Amino acid sequence: MRVRRNKRFHAEIAASALSDIMFFLLLFFLIISTLANPNVIDLALPKADSNKTTDKAHVTISVTADKKYFIDKQQVPFEELEGTLMSRISASGDNVVIVRLPKELQVQDMVDILQIGQKNKLKFSIATTK
Repeated sequence: MRVRRNKRFHAEIAASALSDIMFFLLLFFLIISTLANPNVIDLALPKADSNKTTDKAHVTISVTADKKYFIDKQQVPFEELEGTLMSRISASGDNVVIVRLPKELQVQDMVDILQIGQKNKLKFSIATTK
């Protein structure tokens, strides 16, 4: 008596390639989400009832809690802040400056920055969260 072996086709799905694809997609979205945020200096901004967003790219001054000053993600000492700011303003042609200050900073630190705009006739806007 002859024994026949069962040679039927069994469908299989290789799941190892799917996990690789999911890993690459996750990596892609993580990298893109960090590039989409223009201000990567993390600050706890003060809160306001109304919040207006801007579509244009303005010059941004950011100050950290330990009083490090940044103009568009470039660290600048306070003594050189006015000169660097005016060169960025003349290059962009827009006299609107967005100031990002943490809520823990003293009012005098904000006034020191706003006096630069007052002296050079710039329009300053303070960034807040809703």
